[in-house]
Amino acid sequence: MSMAILSLSPALQFRTTSWLFLLATFVISGCSTAGLPVADPTHAVTSLSRDDIAWLHRDGFGLDADGLTRYRTLGRTRLLDAQLTDHVNSHLPPSVASQIGSFEVIHTPSTQLLVTLQTEQQRIQAMPAGDDKAAAQKQLQQHGNQLGQEAQQAELLQEVYGPNQLKEQLVWFWLNHFSVYAAKGRVRWELGDYEQNTIRPRVLGKFRDLLMATLESPAMLEFLDNAQNAKGHVNENYARELMELHALGVGSGYTQQDVQQLALILTGVGIAPVDGKPQHFNPKMAALVVRKGLFEFNPQRHDFSNKVFLGHPIRGRGFDEVRQAVDIIVQQPACAQFVSRQLAEYFVADNPPPALLARMTNTFRRSDGDIASVMRTMFESPELLASSGKKFKDPNQFVVSSVRLAYSDRPIANALPLVYWLNQLDEPLFGRITPDGWPLDGASWSSSGQMEKRFDIANAIGTGNNQLFTPAGSTARGAGFPMLTTRLYYEAIEPQLSAVTRTALSKAISQQEWNTYLLSSPDLNYR
Repeated sequence: MSMAILSLSPALQFRTTSWLFLLATFVISGCSTAGLPVADPTHAVTSLSRDDIAWLHRDGFGLDADGLTRYRTLGRTRLLDAQLTDHVNSHLPPSVASQIGSFEVIHTPSTQLLVTLQTEQQRIQAMPAGDDKAAAQKQLQQHGNQLGQEAQQAELLQEVYGPNQLKEQLVWFWLNHFSVYAAKGRVRWELGDYEQNTIRPRVLGKFRDLLMATLESPAMLEFLDNAQNAKGHVNENYARELMELHALGVGSGYTQQDVQQLALILTGVGIAPVDGKPQHFNPKMAALVVRKGLFEFNPQRHDFSNKVFLGHPIRGRGFDEVRQAVDIIVQQPACAQFVSRQLAEYFVADNPPPALLARMTNTFRRSDGDIASVMRTMFESPELLASSGKKFKDPNQFVVSSVRLAYSDRPIANALPLVYWLNQLDEPLFGRITPDGWPLDGASWSSSGQMEKRFDIANAIGTGNNQLFTPAGSTARGAGFPMLTTRLYYEAIEPQLSAVTRTALSKAISQQEWNTYLLSSPDLNYR
C-alpha cells in the first residue's frame, strides 16, 4: 500500500482502497466508456454534443476551458485547419514562456554547451586524483542531469499550456518515435536543440524532412553511435534502427545486406569537433564537406564505394548518397504503412482498423509523406470516434491531462513534480534506454501497480500536496487544492461519467477527496 494511502484516516483508507480495487478491476478487465456517435460540425458550435467532447479528448492532452471556447468559436473543421497549419491564434502564458526561456538547455546554443562541457572535461582530466577531482566529476554530472531535467520540463510545460494541442501531442509522439536516451554520452547537453530545433518545427511537415533532420541531429548521432561510423570502422547501429524503428518497421522486406549498405552510406555522418582546432581538407574533399551547426559530413571518413540499397544502385559520391538513400526509404510502401500505423496506434486504438490504415497509407503516399495530410485523414475519420473512450492513456497523457484539468487557467511555477511523477510511472521523457520508444498500447500501462501510482499522483494534484506552485529552490508554500467543479466539469465531463465513478464521487467527504477520485477515475484514464 502506498504512503499516500497509509497517511489517511482508517475510514478514508477503506474508501480509497475500495475505490482502487474497483478502478483496477475496471481497467484490467478492459472496460471503458461507451463508444460515441459521429458528427461533423463545420461552423461555430453553440452547445457541445457527446461526440464533440469525444473528439476534443483525442485532439489534445485532455480538456481545458480555452480549448472548448476555441472549438465553439471555430467549429471542428476550422479548428482542425488551424491546428494542422499551425495557425492557432494564441500563445503560451507569459510566465510559462519565461520559465522555458530561463532554462540553460533552451537559451544556450548547443555548440556553446558542448564547448563548455569539453573544456570542463579537459580541466578535470588534468587534475590529480583525489577528492577535488571526484567532486568536480560529480558536479559535472549534476550539471548534465540539470540540463536533462530542464529539457523535460520545457517539453511538459508546452504540453500542458500549448494552445495547439494537436501539435503538442505530435511533438511528444515524434520525440518518442525518434527516441534518444538522455544519460548516454553528451545527449543531455543536446536535448534542448533536439526538442526545439529538430523535432518541434517539423511535426506537421513532410516525413522525409523530419527523418532527415533527425539523421543530422547530434543527439541522434550520439545516441545511436553514427558519430563513430567511419570507413574501415563501420558501425551498423543507426542504419539498422533507422529502417527498423524509424521508417520501415520489422519484417518490411529489407535485408542484412541493406543494413550493411546503408551503414556504408552513412559513414562520415557525424558531429563537428568543438575543440576549436581547424580541420584540414584537400580541395577535392573540402568541396564535399557538409556543415549545419554541430552536424558534419566529413568526406575523409566516408566510404566512397558504389552501393546497392533496397535494390537501387547508389554511386559513391558523398553526402548525396545519404539524401538518395533517405528518398528511397520514404518512397517504400512499407514506410507509408509503418508511419500510418504508428500514428493510428497512438491516437485511435491499440489495434487500428485496417480500413483507416489503408486510407492513411494512401494519403501518405499521395501527399509525398505529408504528416498534416495523414493527420487530417485520421481526424476526419469515423473510426476516430468509434473508438472513443476505449484508448487507455499512457502515463504522459495521464499526468498532463490531469494537470491541464486542474490548472490550465493558472500557470504552474515548477514543472519538476511532473518530471518526478513520470519517473514514478516508468515513462520519463528521454528515459528509454532502448531506441524503440515507449510502448503505445494500453496493456503496457494498466497493471495494478501502475493504477496505485496513478492514484497517488491524482491525490497529490487533487489535494494540492505538491510543489507545482513553489519555484525550484524556493521554500514558499504553494497554492491550495484545485476546484474541479467548474463550468468545464459540468458541461463536458459530468454528463459522460460512468456509474462506478458517480458512486465513488458521491462518497467523497471533502473537495480534496472528490478531486482525487475524479482524477483517478476510469473515465479520466481513458480517452
